Amino acid sequence: MDRPLHFCMINTFYPPYSFGGDAIFVHRLSNELAKRGHKVDVIHCIDSYRLGARHDPVTRYDDHPNVTVHGIRSRFGFLSPLATQQTGYPLFKSDRLLEIFKKRFDVIHYHNISLFGPKILQYGEGIKLYSLLEYWLVCPTHPLFRFNRAPCTQPHCFACSLVYKRPPQWWRYSSLLENSVKHIDTFIAPSRFTENIHRRFGLKIPIIHLPYFVPSIRATKPSGKTSEKPYFLFVGRLEKLKGLQTVIPIFQHYEKAELLIAGTGDYEPRLKKLAGGNDRIRFLGYVSGARLEDLYRNAVAVIVPSICFDVYPLVPIEALFEDLQEAV
Repeated sequence: MDRPLHFCMINTFYPPYSFGGDAIFVHRLSNELAKRGHKVDVIHCIDSYRLGARHDPVTRYDDHPNVTVHGIRSRFGFLSPLATQQTGYPLFKSDRLLEIFKKRFDVIHYHNISLFGPKILQYGEGIKLYSLLEYWLVCPTHPLFRFNRAPCTQPHCFACSLVYKRPPQWWRYSSLLENSVKHIDTFIAPSRFTENIHRRFGLKIPIIHLPYFVPSIRATKPSGKTSEKPYFLFVGRLEKLKGLQTVIPIFQHYEKAELLIAGTGDYEPRLKKLAGGNDRIRFLGYVSGARLEDLYRNAVAVIVPSICFDVYPLVPIEALFEDLQEAV
């Protein structure tokens, strides 16, 4: 690149107002671009986070000085993301969004835009990219995990939305999505599998394959062992589709190592009940930063037991990166 560029990143969630890997990826990408001299504006929706979390975050994340973060909120609170979910339009967020898009961005990069709605793909001028970090374009509930039981191979979107306790999205039966995706120059799939899934579900869009990355410089030094006993590690949101319920029963009877579980989520009470108070199965809660690096570094192995069509989980990449760092 001959000159610094001005990027705009759009994701429904952004740390610390976030739940999962999509926000972490956008945070890393934004700050890596900023370190290389580019300007980055990030747009996310605080109202959407509060709708899911019902409280403000307790953790902190820092951003490079070249990163400007726009946390969108409206006086309508949780009604704003609900209106978007139903109509596909930003509605109560549109005035603020249009104000931000008055800037001349070189690149507009969309990620998880579920609670901004497909209409936002028509906003702004510049090269437009869309990273396929989940299956929202072809799945109203995002993960293609039908009826919260098994990977989806034959869509039943209306009934499945009701199982997930979400109102059906009537805009999906209009031409809004088809018209909006035409405004994107290129869609980016982090895995060949994800690319193929989108094509299998009939999405006719220009897709290129570009894998994830992890930051190349470790910010912290190893702080030593995290457990006196050998342990296997799970990192992620505690949801049924992540498959941890298939692993816990094994460790009920396996006495040679512990199972350490880093993460929180709605399925946590069920998993703790399944663990039955076994002191070899330890729930650590939300973990990040230096402590998470140490957990990766000292684990016998990282377990990724997903029973859904995982897009391309960051956890294996992070774990392998820690091994490579140790080798170097």
